[in-house]
Amino acid sequence: MAKDAQGFTRRGALGLTATATTALALPAAAQRPAKPNPRELWYTAPATKWTEALPVGNGRLGAMVFGGTASERLQLNEDTIWAGAAQDPVNPRAKGALPKVRELIFAGKYAEAEKLASADVMAIPLKQPPYQTAGSLMIDMAGADTQVTGYRRSLDLGTAVAETRWTAGGVTYRRRVLASPIDQVIAVRIEADLPGAIAARLGFTCPLKTWRVAAEGRDTLVLSGTGDPHDGRPGAIRFEARLHVLNEGGRVEAAGDALMLSGANAVTLLIAIATNFRRFDDLTADPTALTKAQIASAAAKPFAAIERASTTEHRRLFDRVRLDLGDGPALPTDKRIEAMRTGDDPALAALYFDYARYLLIGSSRPGTQPANLQGIWNDLPTPPWESKYTVNINTEMNYWPAEPTGLPELTEPLIRMVEELAVTGARTAREMYGARGWVCHHNTDIWRASAPIDGPQWGLWPTGGAWLSMHLWYRWEYGQDRAYLARVYPVIHGAALFFLDTLQRDPKLGHLVTNPSMSPENQHPFGAAVCAGPAMDNQLLRDLFDHVGEAARILGREDESTRAMAAARARLSPDKVGKAGQLQEWAEDWDMEVPEPKHRHHSHLYALYPSHQIAPDTTPALAAAAKRTLELRGDEATGWATAWRINLWARLRDGDHAHRILRFLLGPDRTYPNMFDAHPPFQIDGNFGGASGMLEMLVQDRGDTLFLLPALPSAWPQGSVSGVRLKGRGILDLTWRGGRLASALLRSEIAGERRVMLGDKAKTVRLTPGRAVRLTARDFA
Repeated sequence: MAKDAQGFTRRGALGLTATATTALALPAAAQRPAKPNPRELWYTAPATKWTEALPVGNGRLGAMVFGGTASERLQLNEDTIWAGAAQDPVNPRAKGALPKVRELIFAGKYAEAEKLASADVMAIPLKQPPYQTAGSLMIDMAGADTQVTGYRRSLDLGTAVAETRWTAGGVTYRRRVLASPIDQVIAVRIEADLPGAIAARLGFTCPLKTWRVAAEGRDTLVLSGTGDPHDGRPGAIRFEARLHVLNEGGRVEAAGDALMLSGANAVTLLIAIATNFRRFDDLTADPTALTKAQIASAAAKPFAAIERASTTEHRRLFDRVRLDLGDGPALPTDKRIEAMRTGDDPALAALYFDYARYLLIGSSRPGTQPANLQGIWNDLPTPPWESKYTVNINTEMNYWPAEPTGLPELTEPLIRMVEELAVTGARTAREMYGARGWVCHHNTDIWRASAPIDGPQWGLWPTGGAWLSMHLWYRWEYGQDRAYLARVYPVIHGAALFFLDTLQRDPKLGHLVTNPSMSPENQHPFGAAVCAGPAMDNQLLRDLFDHVGEAARILGREDESTRAMAAARARLSPDKVGKAGQLQEWAEDWDMEVPEPKHRHHSHLYALYPSHQIAPDTTPALAAAAKRTLELRGDEATGWATAWRINLWARLRDGDHAHRILRFLLGPDRTYPNMFDAHPPFQIDGNFGGASGMLEMLVQDRGDTLFLLPALPSAWPQGSVSGVRLKGRGILDLTWRGGRLASALLRSEIAGERRVMLGDKAKTVRLTPGRAVRLTARDFA
């Protein structure tokens, strides 16, 4: 009998056309590739914790694969399963209370202002609902754990397939799991090298309050439920998870709330999940009709066809960029992470970079929800911080690597969310502030709530919409699509218009300031966090007003409002250097008196990264002050804050310092065995921010100026990166040897000049569509 390339015998099954169904003829040791796959996570034991399981996702559907033998768990997610329902959370007393809150803040009565805001300004309800799990599929395989040998589980980042292989009781098993973006199912393939060896009990379990499981016929199992109640209101989301079994040999039959499979040569399991959610204001979808249609379509194809289409689509995105930092040790991934305590592994950094891109592809695709605090993977009814969208850093960090690492399409869900927030945020701006435009505070959810939540010391920060609008601008900078710019212009204009109506004149300093606001989540020395005109707000508004003005010029839409924005920008407070040589976080020099001198946030360094307002070559004094702030804050923080520090030190052109922080991020204190970021607990933004920081060490793109190897660490003496996207529809391939540039290849779809920097040497190159420009170190001599 013929075998496929992976050693599986091709046999007839049930008298049908021959398919790859069974035999693993090779001994277990020979199943491992001769050369380690540099884009693979692999382990020698099943996961015992959720943070050891391996994620697959198609943007909308996600699964965590534990890799068990006798008992396998696939923990399931669908990105619109949330608790609660849409409502208007604006406090009806807010508009009347805000003038007094502002007065108290300007008078320096911060604690009193915060107390009043807590009672009369904050949202009702005070907390937003959580993102929730769809439950788990349990696959209990009788006899598959007897004298287990040759165990190996893996996740191939290049194919997006999780695989488990083991031998038990003289039978070798292989289980593969993928989440297809084409067929919109999670597909599982189980094979064995002995005919009739596969037997399993298949059942759903769910931790939500309202759910039920029922069989449909002999081969289908349906889990149906609703999102949990929130703030006394019933959950509005209805969902359905449908399992369909395609057995080859043997039989499958319903047994109460489970399916029993016996005597099979091989089996394909198809899982479809859908909800009634169409949009934050439309819950008219039919989850039963959707899952039935998805199963029917996928069931008409062999697993090999589903896998081929899924992998081809994944590679279309994933293969655009490749980072090579050399070969790594042939050790399981968890052992390599543990070894980072005392050593270094550049190849593990490259794997981490690839993993971040894999996770973004798996949690954010056109038409899905944006990646939330956990991307898409969550096993709890109430996860940490509700796994929603925290927009005072975390949501933005999720998308830092999207444009430069060749994944621009994946920003579509974020852009759509901002457009929807412009709708709900306009109501908040009007009813809470009496202002035009739109506003979002520090969190939002699937219902696109935009009022301030949690408490004034966290939520009374009005510039979330301003920061989110930057990502709409980045999409323009990289893509240069005028039709797109025209589409999003009303959104960024509306974000700026809100501040025209709400900025206040500081009676002491004379500048225009936000009030009330805060420097995100950081308490100042006066027993509160609320304040007027923190540095980050000024920095965000400088960029926002600039972007609106530039967009208006490009589109020919300059008017009285854009002129007023330019005038307001000129009246914002500039960045200041404090008495310790630090960049001031607040309008006054309070930094050295704060309760938490090593606070995880360093929001006032937005101007250094991701903005370009501060840089060593353009504002050296402010860059030195930013460096002093980083020294005072320290290198080790929560996962996302550690990742942000990598980007900041890279912008300061200190590659060895950035790398030192990266080593800490990659070690077991900040990276779980499955390479999820350990905030702790898990938050996915550290993965994305870490990848962004690695690229900043190699390439920095200011639009008019491109910096090659600006923060190359000595630990990476040689390597290459290809496919890096540049602003203005450009592409860069970069190779270095012995710590020096070997070759830079620049291509662009738009003609123009680009100033390229290598160290302190500059060269101006002319770019022409269809022609590449190659530079070496000699070109900068």
